[in-house]
Amino acid sequence: MKFAYKFSNLLGAFYRHGNLCFSKDGNSVISPVGNRISVFDLKNNKSETLPVSTTKNISCLGISPDGNLAILIDEDGAAVLVSLVTRAVLHHHHFHSPVHSVSFSPDGKKFVITKENVALMYHAPGRNREFNAFALDKSYYGPFDETTCIDWTDDSKCFAVGSKDMTTWIFGAERWANLIYYSLGGHKDIIVGCFFEKDSLDMYTVSQEGTLCVWESDTELEGLRNGNKDDDDVEEIIGEDGETRGDVIKGSTDTPKQVEGIKNVRYSQRSKHYFNKAGDFNKLTAAAFHKKTHILVTGFASGAFHLHELPEFDLIHSLSISDQRISTIAMNPTGDWIGFGCSGLGQLLVWEWQSESYVFKQQGHFNNMNSLAYSPDGQYLVTGGDDGKVKVWNTNSGLCFVTFTEHSSSVTNVAFTSSGFVVVSASLDGTVRAFDLHRYRNFRTMTSPRPAQFSSLAVDSSGELVCAGSQDSFEIFLWSMQTGRLLEVLSGHEGPVSNLCFSPVQSVLASVSWDKTVRLWDMLDSWETKETLRLTSDGLAVTYRPDGQELAVASLDGEITFWNPQTGGQAGSIAGRHDLQMGRKETEKITAKQSAKGKSFTSLCYSADGESILAGGQSKFVCIYNIKEHVLMKKFEISCNLSLDAMEEFLDRRKMTEFGSLSLVDEGTGDGDGVELSLPGVKRGDMSSRRFKPEIRVSSLCFSPTGRSWAAASTEGLLIYSLDASLVFDPYDLDMDVTPASIRQQVKKKEWASAILLSFRLNEMPLIREVLEAVPYDQITVVCSSLPDVYVDKLLNFVASTLEKSNHLQFYLSWAQCLLTLHGQKLFMCLIFRSGAVLPTVQQLLKSIQRHSDDLSKLCDWNIYNIRYAAALSKQRGMKRTAGVRGSLKSLKMS
Repeated sequence: MKFAYKFSNLLGAFYRHGNLCFSKDGNSVISPVGNRISVFDLKNNKSETLPVSTTKNISCLGISPDGNLAILIDEDGAAVLVSLVTRAVLHHHHFHSPVHSVSFSPDGKKFVITKENVALMYHAPGRNREFNAFALDKSYYGPFDETTCIDWTDDSKCFAVGSKDMTTWIFGAERWANLIYYSLGGHKDIIVGCFFEKDSLDMYTVSQEGTLCVWESDTELEGLRNGNKDDDDVEEIIGEDGETRGDVIKGSTDTPKQVEGIKNVRYSQRSKHYFNKAGDFNKLTAAAFHKKTHILVTGFASGAFHLHELPEFDLIHSLSISDQRISTIAMNPTGDWIGFGCSGLGQLLVWEWQSESYVFKQQGHFNNMNSLAYSPDGQYLVTGGDDGKVKVWNTNSGLCFVTFTEHSSSVTNVAFTSSGFVVVSASLDGTVRAFDLHRYRNFRTMTSPRPAQFSSLAVDSSGELVCAGSQDSFEIFLWSMQTGRLLEVLSGHEGPVSNLCFSPVQSVLASVSWDKTVRLWDMLDSWETKETLRLTSDGLAVTYRPDGQELAVASLDGEITFWNPQTGGQAGSIAGRHDLQMGRKETEKITAKQSAKGKSFTSLCYSADGESILAGGQSKFVCIYNIKEHVLMKKFEISCNLSLDAMEEFLDRRKMTEFGSLSLVDEGTGDGDGVELSLPGVKRGDMSSRRFKPEIRVSSLCFSPTGRSWAAASTEGLLIYSLDASLVFDPYDLDMDVTPASIRQQVKKKEWASAILLSFRLNEMPLIREVLEAVPYDQITVVCSSLPDVYVDKLLNFVASTLEKSNHLQFYLSWAQCLLTLHGQKLFMCLIFRSGAVLPTVQQLLKSIQRHSDDLSKLCDWNIYNIRYAAALSKQRGMKRTAGVRGSLKSLKMS
């Protein structure tokens, strides 16, 4: 078993907080998800989460005009410079206070960040090779309150900054004699957006109360004159070494001093427009403007958005897309697509306004994600959450393709049947529901005679029996999937049933309970208790090994015990409490070390080969143990986000006062909809809205049947960890003569079988691929027949993993066909006696073939339709030509 798993993707979370950005080509949208960023390819319908993260939740991000660089800034002002090409962190910087917005200049030479009441201009990184990638150029002062938004002119000569003091400030990016700073008023609430007109200094400003002001400048961009360095409003910052560190531009309400012979830039209000004329109170929360098409998009707290054409303020259309406030809006470079982010529900939507249709519409679980399960072929994942929804995800695209909302309470457990086309879910609403993935409907609803809250679920290997455990009546209910009838109620436990699991090879059900017992129920012998296993503490989780020959149980004392289900004897145990490494919550009065004594694993999962086991609980770590040696092999830190609770081992003493921790003081809501507690007497807003920190935990774990990845349902979302072949060097039967040079020499001699054996002994994936693709097509059968048995499953495993991403489809399918045809009987015997070694390979091969089959079938269907259309078109043109010839002949005869 190799433990070179690395973070691969984040599912179940599409948007949390911050601003959206589109890529340079406009085909992808970049969204902040907690302390990570995800890139959603709208053309190919795929998602990717970058392997970089910040210390806390991202509050704003900026993309360079060439699309190669991104600046991520978290809640505390810590910035990370990321290359979107290499997916690597290039530089760290700290602004020492929260940053509200960041924006690159259109020419890519500068970028501006706004924090508190100041705007800071930096030289954009990448232009000059220097140690400090963030070099401060100028500091701009003027607003009296916090700044909110930024916009640049098209030629990067000036930029505008909106503020909470209801003013908009225009600053020159260079030393202009006739425009150092200018202040615009006219609003009665916070400025949400300020936008320059295309190739002009004319402006539009939008405020929170729903007012749009149109400003006209008396000067064109070409009319800006260069200024002198001795301006009274400009001061230079001199460093300790005597070098110039930047300028400070101090704006004021007074008119700037006018240079002789040069007239200062002046603005006049051309018009003023209002949203929401009906009078209903609805805050304007986000705005975006596309300069080429003159389209203004505004989002509101009710979840509605409006499209207006400026400067006439003509309404194009309006639509309600959510029940929660729209937090951010972005438009792609062509102006066709509009991206919306709703932080309340975690929604990300992309709307094409011309066709009035959704390009992209995704939403994760807006409450905790409780459980997950892989489909038998590893292509799909199903999750259930506290929001009562069951979602099915495609592991290749990372997107949800169906959501079931029939449950009226929290979904506690989900499972796939052996066919892979039926999803079963248990809920606290007292129902167990079965969903059909062909027709996307709830075709079976199973209930108990008396109302019960189901906390656990299991489906047998045939898909015929469904079991659910109750947490209030301590009973296990057994139904038939075929008829939906209740077959039996299994009684015997004296505490809530915490987990259920069917044996993969026998009709035996294992149930674990808080009564410190594990019961094995025989489904073939009148559903009686076959064996009772005594635990030292309350049982929390139980799972079978893939071959059904071992049982693992997690208990409240932090131990994982292993049992032989045939004899009922204990085979070993692992004391894993110290491996959890709990953090200290802000509300706890005891240390993290003392708190960890009461914590334990709540989820277990065997690897596909049965040699190791995954364990997770109320901690930021997932542990993987070697079962044979009973030792910890590796710990995966699923999150480093300090915006979550229970992340740090020690509390910050600077926040501790005689009245308690300052972090427990509620300063009001974080999204702007709640009541500002600093203003007494204010009645407006949601009185129940408060800022809180969710606690980090892992609620469910599951290994993919292919063995190449595993998933964890956590507070962050659905985390996927995949096997990274590039980090694995695991030679097999290595010798001094086994070198890349000797392997290539065998290829030149056309000793194909020998070259393949040597490449597998060195076990370097690029080299194996090089040797395999050098084998002529007509020699594949000969090479496969001469392979030793020990290398057959290795080659099949390589073919199965390469087939998923390779373009040489027929070539690798021929390898798979020859291997299965010539060595099928031996592989079948291995499948029976040592399923852990071959079964994941076969499932990976099935997954790859099924994926290519789906893609090719769609392509072939599309081509058939195109060919039919072309044939019909040519036939129609031929008929027109024939009619034309006949008409001309007829006219000749008549003449």
